[in-house]
Amino acid sequence: MEKKLSGRVALVTGAGKRLGRAVALRLASEGADVAVHFRGSGAEAREVVGEIEKMGRRAVAMRAELTSVEGIRALVQQVAHEFGRIDVLVNSAANFLPSSVISTTEEIWDASLDTNVKGPFFLAQAAAPWLRRSNGTIVNFADTAGMLGWTGYIAHSVSKAGMIMLTKTLAKALAPEVRVNAIAPGTITMPGDPLEWKEEFVKIAPLKKTGTPEDVAEAVSYLVSANFLTGQVLVLDGGRTL
Repeated sequence: MEKKLSGRVALVTGAGKRLGRAVALRLASEGADVAVHFRGSGAEAREVVGEIEKMGRRAVAMRAELTSVEGIRALVQQVAHEFGRIDVLVNSAANFLPSSVISTTEEIWDASLDTNVKGPFFLAQAAAPWLRRSNGTIVNFADTAGMLGWTGYIAHSVSKAGMIMLTKTLAKALAPEVRVNAIAPGTITMPGDPLEWKEEFVKIAPLKKTGTPEDVAEAVSYLVSANFLTGQVLVLDGGRTL
């Protein structure tokens, strides 16, 4: 039986670790070949490549600095050269820098906006011609900070609010050939996270549990195949924002 992403190629940024890793493995399990982007996690990215190859899919680890437009364009060219097409772009690479009104520096502000908004936009710009050819799709990673506004993470919150608006404007600009949606994870925990995070998330989420990387990958999988959905933000937080 042919899998739903057979013959498709996905570029997943930040795919060596955490949520990006879970998404890359999920898309491969559904038949996609995967460009596994990383910046500093080369060993982890190569492990992801190995796991994908065990599934019988093709994968290549590709390093790029996503705050550089030149680096972004080179990455997209490499994906197109290696695979011959791009069907799915998942902008999951991000940073999460603490910054209050007092502690926010110019460096923190620029790093937050460059990584979390500038990079995804120029990736979409560079990949758009390929995505248009294949009637492809983009899935962006926002998060609940972009809706709630966290005073201890002001620059991050602004960057993720920017990602939400970027999703809407790209959806308009790239329609009808390319669909663009986002997920906004919240109350998600992963192995290695502090136990107190999970305890706090259980208290504030109406579902009284935390989400997992697999929950996030499931949501991305849905958005990749939801052919009548664009410009939307899927909030994945156990009801926290209620």
